[in-house]
Amino acid sequence: MTSEVFSYESLVHAVSGAVGSVTAMTVFFPLDTARLRLQVDENRKAKSTPAVLADIVKEEGLLAPYRGWFPVICSLCCSNFVYFYCFHWMKGSWLKGRQSTPSTDLIVGIAAGVINVLLTTPLWVVNTRLKLQGSKFRNSDIQPTNYSGILDAFEQIIRNEGVGALWNGTFPSLLLVLNPAIQFMIYEGLKRQLRRGVPRELSSLEVFVIGAVAKAVATTVTYPLQTIQSILRFGQFNTPAEKSKLLSGLETIKCLLVNRARKHGMLGLFKGLEAKLLQTVLTAALMFLLYEKISSCTFKVMGLSSSHYKKR
Repeated sequence: MTSEVFSYESLVHAVSGAVGSVTAMTVFFPLDTARLRLQVDENRKAKSTPAVLADIVKEEGLLAPYRGWFPVICSLCCSNFVYFYCFHWMKGSWLKGRQSTPSTDLIVGIAAGVINVLLTTPLWVVNTRLKLQGSKFRNSDIQPTNYSGILDAFEQIIRNEGVGALWNGTFPSLLLVLNPAIQFMIYEGLKRQLRRGVPRELSSLEVFVIGAVAKAVATTVTYPLQTIQSILRFGQFNTPAEKSKLLSGLETIKCLLVNRARKHGMLGLFKGLEAKLLQTVLTAALMFLLYEKISSCTFKVMGLSSSHYKKR
C-alpha cells in the first residue's frame, strides 16, 4: 500500500501538473485579476476584460494586474501538486492496468478534489486577500487590509478572525470539486476518443484544444459557485448576526446567491464569466499542454512511454 501511495509515476504527474499550471497562470495572470475584481466588487460595472484591466492600470499602476502573483503561484503550485498526485495515485490503484472510463475519472476527480480542498483552502484564502489588497473598489463597504506578506496574513487572520476563517469558502469549494472532476472527465474522455485505442502521444494542438474545451464546460457549469467562493474567501460580506456561524454553510451560500440575483438579476451570478473563461480556458489549455509534454518526456526517459499511454 505504501509503495502505491508513494509512487514515482504519481510524482511525475504531480510535478508536471504543478510546473505546467504555474507557468500558464503566470502568462495569463492579469486576466484572473480582472475576473476577481468583477466577482467581489459588486459596484464595479461589468465591462469587457480589456476595459477592466485598462481601468485597473489607470487607477492603480502598470503592475497592478500582477498584484498578489507570488501567493497565488504558491497556492496554485501546492494545489495542483496535491490534485494531480491524488488523481493519478487513486486512478492507478483503482484500475490496476485496466483502461479508465468517464465514470471512473469523475469519481476519482471528486475524491482528489476533496483532499485538495481540505489541505489547501487556507492558502487560497490568504492569496485572495493579498491579491485584492490595495485595490480601489467601487463598493465603499469593503474595508482595506494591511498584510505584509503570506505569513503576516495568516497571523492576522488567525488573531482577528480565528483559525476557522482560514477555511472560509470551504463548503462551496467542496461543491466546486465538480469543476476539476468534470474537467478531467471530459479531458481524459476526449483523449481516449482521439487515440481510438491506439497508444500514441497527442499533438500539441490536440492537447491544447481538448484542454480548452474541458475547462470551458466545467467553468460555465460551476461559475455561480465560484463567485460565492471568492466572496467568502475575501471575508467581507454582510450577513445577519444570527447567521454568522454559518460562514461556509449551505444557508450562507443560498443567501449570497439569492441576494446577488435580486440585486443584479440572474446574469449577476455570471458577472465576470467572460474574464474567467478567457483566463481559465487559456490557462488550462496551456497547463495541459505543458503537463503532457513534461510528463511524456520524463516517462520516455524512464522507458515507460508505451505502457504509460495504454493505461490511460
